[in-house]
Amino acid sequence: MFLHGGFPHIAGNMLYLWIFGNNVEDAMGRMRFILFYLLCGLFAAYAHAFMNSSSNIPLIGASGAVSGVLGAYLILYPKARVVTLVMFGFYIRTVQVPAMFVLGFWFVLQFLSALVSGNAGSGVAWYAHIAGFIAGVLLIGLFKRKDVPFGIGRRYRYL
Repeated sequence: MFLHGGFPHIAGNMLYLWIFGNNVEDAMGRMRFILFYLLCGLFAAYAHAFMNSSSNIPLIGASGAVSGVLGAYLILYPKARVVTLVMFGFYIRTVQVPAMFVLGFWFVLQFLSALVSGNAGSGVAWYAHIAGFIAGVLLIGLFKRKDVPFGIGRRYRYL
């Protein structure tokens, strides 16, 4: 969880952590967040190893742990508006999209990518992303503070 395959890999993980992580950390507190993050990463790593048991390619990166943060965010703030950059050729615009759709689309994209690439060694740990996300969804209830409700909205997030 503490090594990455180059600058784009770590930049992508840190972008998602920057956008979604602060609210999830606020809902838990610093120490619970660290434990939550590590557990999501471990769950993701074991799921990837289970799904790719014959692979001899090392697993590196924080994507599974960050995916857990995304899953937790979805449960805590599904109605939050995420400011998203949309590009169609020369048409470039930002739109506000509910987190439920942004993160739901992200999850479906991970799932479809896993199905398409299979165990062909694409270099991306799709199953770690999926398992980390699911771990975040399942663990958030145990880690959030009691006074933090489920399903509230924050005004804006940026993506």
